[in-house]
Amino acid sequence: MQIPEAMTPREPSPVPDFGLIIIGDEIMSGKRADKHLPAVIERLKARGLQLAYADYVGDSPRRIQDTLRRAFASGDVVFSCGGIGATPDDHTRQCAALALGVPLELHPQARTLILERMRDVAVEQGQPFEPERADNLHRLNMGLFPKGARIIPNPYNKIPGFSCSQSAEATPAGGAVHFVPGFPVMAWPMIEWVLDTHCAQWVHQRDWAELSVIVMGAMEATLTPLMEELERRFTGVKVFSLPSVDHPQYGRHIELGVKGEGPVVQDAFVALKQGLRQFEAELGPELVRN
Repeated sequence: MQIPEAMTPREPSPVPDFGLIIIGDEIMSGKRADKHLPAVIERLKARGLQLAYADYVGDSPRRIQDTLRRAFASGDVVFSCGGIGATPDDHTRQCAALALGVPLELHPQARTLILERMRDVAVEQGQPFEPERADNLHRLNMGLFPKGARIIPNPYNKIPGFSCSQSAEATPAGGAVHFVPGFPVMAWPMIEWVLDTHCAQWVHQRDWAELSVIVMGAMEATLTPLMEELERRFTGVKVFSLPSVDHPQYGRHIELGVKGEGPVVQDAFVALKQGLRQFEAELGPELVRN
């Protein structure tokens, strides 16, 4: 029996690159330490995914717009943290619209969620809910998103983030930038929601592995030919070298390893250890990271 076209199994789509944008003068000045980078790396790793790059930019509309324009054009899955509030130093929403060449619009679902939040606060404070009050009307500006944007729910206080793409054909995942607040308590659950809702097709699709060994008594320059040979022999495998001069346990040493997808990584690691036999170097523990 011929399988209908709609039921025909399809090859999984290629896993895109994942990027991160951190926005805010407070990060660039050192007033606050960035916590998003390790948190996003951890959340991607838990799903068998990897962060390809991270960009940091202060509250400069020109720089934010340039950074977002590159992100939209990349076709990557990019998370942008910070600058989506409604104070004078929040430029991200406006810059996203300019980068896309579309107007800002009050998203109807965002409006509803923001009004719900204002009503909840009024009840908590024992005050009447006055949606037409000037400060409440100003809060609706947090729902001004680039035309065509999609909502990212915020489980902390209901004030949503948003996703948008340069191309109408782009999916909510591939080729999209996902905008979340700078507050970790809000941003991280929202990023997890995007990953689990829009990126599930890529979770654990890659059989990624990283294998390394501690090498003592050798110099990087001496090991470089071996590293270059391994990358020539094993397509898709990256060889890395992490030297240390004052490790508390191993002293001066090099962590030498290979990383990549599939069983070829195991083959490359065996070849690496075989190649190290020609050097008069002491080998320490082997390390495995998945």
